[in-house]
Amino acid sequence: MRTLPVYLAAIATFTLAFAGTASASTWSHWDATHGRRVEINHRLANQDRRIHDEVREGEMSHGEAARLHRDDHQIRREERMMASQNGSHLTRVEDRALNQQENHLGRQIGE
Repeated sequence: MRTLPVYLAAIATFTLAFAGTASASTWSHWDATHGRRVEINHRLANQDRRIHDEVREGEMSHGEAARLHRDDHQIRREERMMASQNGSHLTRVEDRALNQQENHLGRQIGE
């Protein structure tokens, strides 16, 4: 009769351990489809294309393009870092900050 409580305790421990693992994996899921992230990444891809077009048309040097690409990639790294700290989402404040950086970069591309 003593084995039943031990058996039930083992099942309860296993269940709680599994539930903890399941919730941890939910938080580590990288949600690249979150609305603010989609917008930011779409703008980054568009600006990357604009830089390539400017170089191809001879309106921008390769050195200037390389600098703008570095700036573009820095914004992308910052977006990923911000999202990793907030369950794969961006807050409105983070979204606003990233958009301001992209606006600044976008004005440099069209000069």
